[in-house]
Amino acid sequence: MTTAAASTLADADPLRLYDQTFASRLMLGTARYPSPAVLERAVQRAQPCMLTASLRRHGALGADASHGFWALLQRLGVPVLPNTAGCHSVQEAITTAEMAREVFGTDWIKLELIGDDYTLQPDTLQLPVAADLLIKRGFKVLPYCTDDLVVCQRLLDVGCQAVMPWAAPIGTGLGPVNPHALRTLRERLEVPLIVDAGLGLPSHACQVMEWGFDAVLLNTAVALAQDPVAMAGAFADAVAAGRAAYRAGAIAPQAAAQPSTPVLGTPFWHQS
Repeated sequence: MTTAAASTLADADPLRLYDQTFASRLMLGTARYPSPAVLERAVQRAQPCMLTASLRRHGALGADASHGFWALLQRLGVPVLPNTAGCHSVQEAITTAEMAREVFGTDWIKLELIGDDYTLQPDTLQLPVAADLLIKRGFKVLPYCTDDLVVCQRLLDVGCQAVMPWAAPIGTGLGPVNPHALRTLRERLEVPLIVDAGLGLPSHACQVMEWGFDAVLLNTAVALAQDPVAMAGAFADAVAAGRAAYRAGAIAPQAAAQPSTPVLGTPFWHQS
């Protein structure tokens, strides 16, 4: 898909989250890139709708590096989605979100709450509690969660207007390990669904977009690629292609071969 065609599609079919619309359906993380310059070029190539940033992790870089990172984000001009990465408790997440709102001047927050240090699986029991408290404080919460339907429903019950289920454990690059669960979410929930974590290939992103997911969020698959800039572009193209295919309406799979050219009669040279 050409850049012009993708732009036209985005203008006619924007992503809607809470009270805002976005032209792109790709979100990018900002960690683990080889250098700030590579991150900048990758963002310029992919043109994402948001960039995620962790106040806790980047704050640990030191004053000079942290200042340079914030300056880069401002220069890129892409809306920032702060996250609560590294938080293990509801109070930690709330405190981090409040600090991020003050630093970035935004009510948007990607809610991350770790439940297991080995798999980095979200704490599905405490997520709705934290989301409820943050929404009551005026945040626009995008919760990172598993592909559990009931958990997603509980997050919607407390006021989340979108959810971000994983495709696989964060950083694994495995792609959708439970297609049935993800497709069930799409069938049952009418809110925007953003696949976050576990995608490794552009084809993974294209696939979930073909299933009807509204956007994807990537970090490791781009940042640790041999050529992050080229990979960022490949993912951007794949997301746009998957969305276009979903809107076009794919054919239903068939168990048996179907002729592409219908046979209306027997040709005269086949007659005896």
